[in-house]
This record gives sequence, structure tokens and C-alpha cells, in this order.
Amino acid sequence: MTQVKTRRDLILEEMGLTPVWRLRGARAEEAPVAAPEAIPESRASSPEPPQPGIAQEPRVTTHESRITEPGDRRATIMRMEWPGLKEAVASCTSCPLHAKRNKTVFGVGDENADWLFVGEGPGADEDAQGEPFVGQAGKLLDSMLAAIKLQRGTNVYIANVVKCRPPGNRNPEPGEALACEPYLDRQIDLLRPRLIVALGKVAAANLLATDASVASMRGKVHDYRGTPLIVTYHPAYLLRSLTDKAKAWADLCFAVRTMGDLKRETDAAT
Repeated sequence: MTQVKTRRDLILEEMGLTPVWRLRGARAEEAPVAAPEAIPESRASSPEPPQPGIAQEPRVTTHESRITEPGDRRATIMRMEWPGLKEAVASCTSCPLHAKRNKTVFGVGDENADWLFVGEGPGADEDAQGEPFVGQAGKLLDSMLAAIKLQRGTNVYIANVVKCRPPGNRNPEPGEALACEPYLDRQIDLLRPRLIVALGKVAAANLLATDASVASMRGKVHDYRGTPLIVTYHPAYLLRSLTDKAKAWADLCFAVRTMGDLKRETDAAT
């Protein structure tokens, strides 16, 4: 008789799959930043609108209710406000990653932001400075934001799936991601962003509980606990795969159009 897998089993299995991309090794970190290709000013300021007569992509709902943790740890975290949440992350010892960290990396940006960008976890530079995306991939992310007239700290918040650096910049293990999951969930509840952009396979897999590839998730509006979510490539992956920069630009344009649609829906409702 085939054993029925629980939701937890599925999450652990999907996070153990061979990842689509890995964070850079030491050699890649020494490489110069590859900024996005030059974009005409007209395109940067006005991403292509949806073409008339073409049906828009339906919203894809793939996320299920989150796991209830023993001992009401999750329930306690989900009642915290910003100060208590930051203190809880700073003193967290719920998984082995805390043993070798220099600093926890809580997140950074506008706490009333419409845009939330979620990556995988801190690297060496982030572990040293306590801020997400400050290394080479972070510089590329800042360039990507600038291309759609956004900037770090202004209507933008940046966070990661895990708050401590995995050794050697490896992917977070399932237990590590599950331990940090309530922190990210509570950040999202406090932020109430209009749109989440998942950067890469690991972020998308954790937020949407799916083993689908980044390529198959692009160009669709997914749903994360009631918040629209779009998937694109991680900046670290783009540093190694420059041919996919055009796809990432298309994803950013799609995100801008989606944000415009969300704002129009809100205005129409009020």
C-alpha cells in the first residue's frame, strides 16, 4: 500500500531537490558585477502595457495553509510587532545556523512598502553587515530596481527565507527554512505588501510550497496567503547566466504591470 505523504513530507522532499541555481562560490564572488543591459529611457520609465484583446494571465493559487508548530512557537511569533520580531530573530537559536553566524539578517526597507522582494539567505557580506543583498548580487538587485524606477528603502522591502547564513553559501536545509518560516510570515503580515517578488527557486519553493522550476512559474501571478506573488531569477544566478537577463527584465515589466493593475483595483474599490 502506498504511503500517503503529509504536507510536511512534501515540503521536506521539495527542498531536497537539486536546485535550479546555487549561490556563488568564492571565485564567482570575486567577479565584477554584471549590471543589466542598457535599457532605453522610454522602456525603463514605461514598461510595455498589456496588449489590447489579449487575456491576462489568471492568478495561480498554489499555497496551502502553513504548518502549525509544536509548543505554540509559531502562534507567539505571529502576535509580535516589529520591535519584538526583530529581537526574536536577533536572539534565535531554533536551528543550527545560529552557531556560526556573525549577525542575523532580519530584512531592510520601508515597513509600509508596496513591494516585497524575497531571496534565499544571507551570504558572507550579508552575514558581516547584517543587511540582505549587499554583496555582488545585491548590487545587481539595486540595478534591477533602478531599471523599474524603484530603490532600496523607498516603497521597497527586502528579506530572505532564512535569517542566518548557511555555511559555504549552500541552500538552506528544510529544517532551517521551517524554523525561519514564521518570521517571514509575520514580516509579510506586518508589511501587507501589494506584491511579493520571489527571487529564485528556493524563495519560490518555500513561499509557494511547490517543486516547480523558476521557468515554469514565470509570467504568472501566484497567491501567497492572499498576497499576489511573481517569480523571477535570483540576481546571483543572473551573474552567472547573463543570457537570462532579458527574461528577468521581462519579469520586472510584468511585475510593474501587475502592480498597476492592483492599484487600479484598489482605486476602483474605493
